[in-house]
Amino acid sequence: MFNLLIEKSLREYISATSSGRPTPGGGSVAALAGSLGSALTQMVGNLTFNKKSYEELDEKIQKKLDDNFDLLKLKMDNLSRIVDEDSKAFSCVMLAFKMPKDTEDEKQARTMAIQEGYKKALEVPLRCAEECLEVLRSQLVFAEYGNINAITDVGVGSLLAYAGLEGSLLNVRINLLSIQDEEFKTQINKKMNSIMQEGSKLKEDIMKVVYRRLDK
Repeated sequence: MFNLLIEKSLREYISATSSGRPTPGGGSVAALAGSLGSALTQMVGNLTFNKKSYEELDEKIQKKLDDNFDLLKLKMDNLSRIVDEDSKAFSCVMLAFKMPKDTEDEKQARTMAIQEGYKKALEVPLRCAEECLEVLRSQLVFAEYGNINAITDVGVGSLLAYAGLEGSLLNVRINLLSIQDEEFKTQINKKMNSIMQEGSKLKEDIMKVVYRRLDK
């Protein structure tokens, strides 16, 4: 039975990451960072709800906090699964490289399989980046209205979510280098740029609020 990375103790996961094995690698760690960023923001939510300052908020803001809290839980669970999915994402490429290449037909089939493998391999880190972007989108309201005593936790959570976003896009980019389909590459690059730009702005906006509230 396959031992899930997400089920390991922190010490075991750190030890496995530092080993000479290729997994868990940067993609798995990026997903874990995003998951932890979401978890920290949920902690802020739990320290905010049902407090006097929360009850004094406008109902629309309360609803946004509640809705974003639920979304953060979903994103945390999704990212926790990617911690393990990322370690398997490159398996299609590795299997393709093992295909026979004695005849021209075999070489052609192998090349096509390798190309499809690289496309498949970038799907998981791209999804990881999208999940981390959703975490960042959900964090801003907690920066603005979350418990002031936990404002630094919002900051750490946003930095982790952004690290997960940019880290996973690095894995998309390295797989993209081996893909020959120019139309596909253009499409993925456009998506990556959009995620990076929005994610970077969200992280900066959140941190501005964090520092503003810290300075009060």
